[in-house]
Amino acid sequence: QVQLVESGGGLVQAGGSLRLSCAASGRTFSTYTMGWFRQAPGKEREFVAAIRWRDGSTYYADSAKDRFTISRDNAKNTVYLQMNSLKPEDTAVYYCAAKQFTTAQAMSVATSNPPHWGQGTQVTVSS
Repeated sequence: QVQLVESGGGLVQAGGSLRLSCAASGRTFSTYTMGWFRQAPGKEREFVAAIRWRDGSTYYADSAKDRFTISRDNAKNTVYLQMNSLKPEDTAVYYCAAKQFTTAQAMSVATSNPPHWGQGTQVTVSS
């Protein structure tokens, strides 16, 4: 059974940084792609970034390019999202997701429907 546990959220001022972590367990994740999504109040969930575990290939939403970096630590079975230059519009609950046999770019498609999700971690950016 796949388990995903996010951590690292919090309150930060605009321009600041946070690093989110997603600890994955229950499977061997070499065939998985891991993604970060977010949902702001009153808005639909949106894709942020993804990384394919096997080769480390990545894909980002336009809103995340140049500010966010997704990475993985094979030894710790953990995926990270380093977020820099945060803006108030980045305020949302951030979720980690996992799906087998897909690419990082395919994870960004609205219909990708990853079957495994974490509980989410709140990120609040004050102006």
